[in-house]
Amino acid sequence: MKTSGNPRPAIRVGIGGWTYAPWRDNFYPAKLPHSQELGYASRQLSAIEVNGTYYSSFKPPTFAKWRDETPDNFVLSLKASRFTTNRRVLAEAGESIERFVGSGISELGDKLGPIVWQFMPTKVFDTDDFGAFLALLPKAVDGRQLRHVLDVRHPSFKTPDYLKLARKHHCATVFTDSPDFPSFADLTSDFVYARLMRSDAKLKSGYAPKALDAWAAAAQAWAQGGEPSDLPRVEAAKNKGAPKNVFVFFINGAKEKAPAAAAGLQQRLGFKPPE
Repeated sequence: MKTSGNPRPAIRVGIGGWTYAPWRDNFYPAKLPHSQELGYASRQLSAIEVNGTYYSSFKPPTFAKWRDETPDNFVLSLKASRFTTNRRVLAEAGESIERFVGSGISELGDKLGPIVWQFMPTKVFDTDDFGAFLALLPKAVDGRQLRHVLDVRHPSFKTPDYLKLARKHHCATVFTDSPDFPSFADLTSDFVYARLMRSDAKLKSGYAPKALDAWAAAAQAWAQGGEPSDLPRVEAAKNKGAPKNVFVFFINGAKEKAPAAAAGLQQRLGFKPPE
């Protein structure tokens, strides 16, 4: 079976999307055509989370175009369609899941990153219904292994029962550093997915230097198989495990600062974009 992404443990840092008007003043070169924004952004970062796939359907040629515009060893994480997760009975999402997974995402090839399944803040954890939903998630598409991430946003998910269920189905859980959603760093898969949402418009890089230092240390700990001790959790941290692939995205908050925050974290991790 094929695998997506870099098979070696790695830390990838990115932002949400690549089309945002304020970035044309502080991230993209002056007068850069909009059609070249993905090509430029993908050479300054190591991953991008695609938000558009949450709201709209895309066809195989679009995914192929994104693949061809981005460099080797770059990854695009996709947010799954909201029609799969914004429903009262998750166990009835099978057709919607199949439609999204079969929409042509495999055209991304090795650049296909994790798929994020984002749930409404009002969605309460129900063991049976949520378990039925997770059982519907396919392990592969067109011979390519899939990685699933659960972005749960209701406090009821902060329970050992949820963690047990996510681990059973090998789904990662988003660690959301946010004042609005529950944050818990318990690991539920063999990779880590963090969405950092506290950027401050008053700070040059969105995050204070000490905060970026701390996130760099956390990412390195995860990559080496450890678990940062200063993050909120449901269960006690376990002993050091196997090295893990790590994805860190600067999302929301002062969005205009996201590229600067990502660049600051990448610098601390030794990533140097091409000239």
